[in-house]
Amino acid sequence: MSLRSIPLIIVVLILYNVIVALLGPEILSKLLLPEIKLPSGGILKFTWGDFIVLLTFIMLFIEIVKATYTSTASLIDHGLSMFVFVACLIEFLMTPLAANSVFFMIMTAALIDVVAGYTIGIRVARRDLTLGHGG
Repeated sequence: MSLRSIPLIIVVLILYNVIVALLGPEILSKLLLPEIKLPSGGILKFTWGDFIVLLTFIMLFIEIVKATYTSTASLIDHGLSMFVFVACLIEFLMTPLAANSVFFMIMTAALIDVVAGYTIGIRVARRDLTLGHGG
């Protein structure tokens, strides 16, 4: 099994669980960076929760790009992505530390990864099949 077959959303899931387990769920609302004053006069407050959501979006983008490849590794990735989503769903429903919007975003990204992975995989396979028949 190659590293390409490992769903990257699991990295965010592990990071979230480690941060919340060690520092408590209140860390998600604490500032990660100093406040940044914008030219408009507004103030950007970037929290740990914002960082985890941003990292989730980046990993989701990479997962969607990975879904465009057809190989045995991508089939394993799709199966493991489903496992990650189910793990997120169970944790969200059963663990009080996961009952917040940051974890909900991670779980939603895992669901999008599963749906997009299968949808894109089917489209790519149909294209490859059509090209293979000279079509």
